[in-house]
This record gives sequence, structure tokens and C-alpha cells, in this order.
Amino acid sequence: MKPSNFNLIIFTILFLTAANLCVGKTIIPGACQPDEYLPLLTNKNVGLVVNQTSMTENGHLVDFLVSKNIAVRKIFVPEHGFRGETEAGENITNSVDQKSGIPIISLYGKNKKPTDENLTGIDVIVFDIQDVGCRFFTYISTLHYVMEACAEKKIPLLILDRPNPNGDYVDGPVLKPEMKSFVGLHPIPVVYGCTIGELALMINGEGWLPNAIKCNLKIVPVKNYTHADLYDLPVKPSPNLPNHTAVRLYPSLCLFEATNISIGRGTTFPFQVIGYPNQTFGNFRFTPVSIKGMSKIPLHQNRECFGVDLRNEKEIPRFTLKYFIDFYNRFTNSAEFWNSEKWIGLLTGEPIFFSQINSRLSETEIRKSWQSDLDNYRTIRKKYLLYPDFE
Repeated sequence: MKPSNFNLIIFTILFLTAANLCVGKTIIPGACQPDEYLPLLTNKNVGLVVNQTSMTENGHLVDFLVSKNIAVRKIFVPEHGFRGETEAGENITNSVDQKSGIPIISLYGKNKKPTDENLTGIDVIVFDIQDVGCRFFTYISTLHYVMEACAEKKIPLLILDRPNPNGDYVDGPVLKPEMKSFVGLHPIPVVYGCTIGELALMINGEGWLPNAIKCNLKIVPVKNYTHADLYDLPVKPSPNLPNHTAVRLYPSLCLFEATNISIGRGTTFPFQVIGYPNQTFGNFRFTPVSIKGMSKIPLHQNRECFGVDLRNEKEIPRFTLKYFIDFYNRFTNSAEFWNSEKWIGLLTGEPIFFSQINSRLSETEIRKSWQSDLDNYRTIRKKYLLYPDFE
């Protein structure tokens, strides 16, 4: 093959891939509708809250806006950083984007909220980050603190909305006030069934910002999207959610983060397997190892784990406790199962969940304890929907 032909093929592949990042089938995210938001940013000093998922048909949103002579002054980044290459829990430091020279300000670590100094001279903030629809995925906590800062400084917030890959249902315990943390700031269930735009409307409408202050919101909605749609993300939302299977299993398997059970961190298939270093736990085997940008020190590093492989499931279940309860019941000494009682409370948002599991309640019995709060949430949610519901 001649070099020129080879380069042409590579260019064509990259072009088609970039186009698919936005259009997919008929669903068009807000960032792929520049006619809707460019007029709102012209002659303004702009701050962006973005990461690796902030793609347009023409590449990354930062690069696209700069090419359109939009004055991007600051880039704010959530957990996992600007390029999404930092593992969970690792601090993100301030830096400068090598391509554009724009300052990058971390909103993860000690500074979770834009400061007055960060926002000096900024006329408008744009939020464009792909969420996965789970309460403990921290991008929505970043959304909350950005809304709070914008409300206090009277800076409008423009949200370029994106589909929710777990937006086709609502389930799980609703967060209790005493369980409030960065992995859960709002009284919403584990799977809350809203896009970023809809959740922002809910945060405003329900008075969840301090002193019930309101953020001046403008939302560019997703075109041709309904909550009945299953949306396969074109860009992985974080280092350990590499594909659709992981994203769909994430609500159920993330609870294992409070235990001594591995869910595949330190492999190329995180959130798609479950295992423990004991041969009685299953026939499937995997060995977690250190992987840069995904998991430097994974649970059970370099130890062979035995369990189950969920990658080839014919139908990925919605939020369920069956895996959690099943693995708990395999331990004769329950203390060997748990890693942190506090952490499971923060993840579930339910202070009695730890004791419910230790009491060996069934999933049906546990679900009854959260059903009333979940029903109330469903009623609240309907007030803020921008898209046809799944029901």
C-alpha cells in the first residue's frame, strides 16, 4: 500500500470516529449543536468544566471553541483530570493545557469548588461532562459545587447536556442526610434516572444549594433522546469504566469497593468481574496487577482471584444486590468480607445497610426499607424531566 493511500485511510477512520462521537444513531448531545451555544459565548470570557468526554464533531470542546475565537480563560477539571488518565481517588493538580496554553484548575482534592479568584473575570461557565447516572460517580458532585460557585458570583452556567447511559430506570436507596459526602451530596437514589441538565434543574428547584440559592442555568438539550434509549458511550467516562458492560454493571458492583472483594481493578476488564483469592469462590480466574492510569495499587495485587466473569452475560441486570449478597454469604467470617463499614454507608447512602447485610436479610427485605423514599423521589424527578420518560 502506498503511504499516501494509507494516510488517506487513517484520516478517513479518524474522521468517521470523531463524527460518531457525537451523532451515533440520531442522538445529538448538546456539544454537537454549536449553533445553539456559540452565540451565547461570543465576546465573553469563558470558563469550561470539561474532561476527555467533552467531544464535539470537530474534536475536543476546548479546541473547537478556541478555533472559533471564543475566549476560553480557564479549564476546570473533575476527578480523573482533563484527559481522564488519573485513577480514582488520586489528587489532581493545577496545570496548563499544553496545546492551548489555557490554565487548568483542579476541582478534585482539596479544592472541590471554584474559588472567587478562579472566577475573577469570567462571564460564563460551560459544563460539558459525560455522566453515568450513579449517585457516587463524583462528576455530579462537581456539578453541585460549580453551580454553588456560579450562584454566589452571579455567573450564568451553560450546560451542554448528554444522554445518561443508566437513564432508563430509577433504583436503589435514597441518600440519608447523615450520609452526605463527596460521593453523595443529594437525597437521590443510587441510580437516579436524570441527565446532567435534568439533575441541575432538580438541584435548583429543590433548593439543594446552600441557603436555597439559585444558579442561573441555561441548558442545550440532547436532540432525539428519550429515557428509554440505551446509550453506548463513545468515550470511556473514567479509566475503570472502559465499555458499556462496565457502565451498566457499575451501580451494582461499586458497592464492593467497601469490601475485600475485587471487581477487576488492576485488569483490563474492571467492573465486569468479581473475585477473591480463594479457589472456592468460582472457576473464573484473574490476577490484579498495577496498571498506570487505571489502578496503581489494586486490591489483591499480584494475587490470583477466583470468582465470576460477567462480560458475556446475555442480559446485564439493572441495579441489584444479588452479587453483593451472594459473595457475602460465601464467607464464614463476615469480618473478612468487609473493608469499611463507613464506606458502605456513604456508597449506599443508607446508614443501616451494613447491619441489614450482616443480618442476612434478603434483597426483597432490604428493598422494602427504601421503597417509600424511592417512590417519593420518582414523583420529584418527574418535575424536572427534559426528555420523554421510560415509563
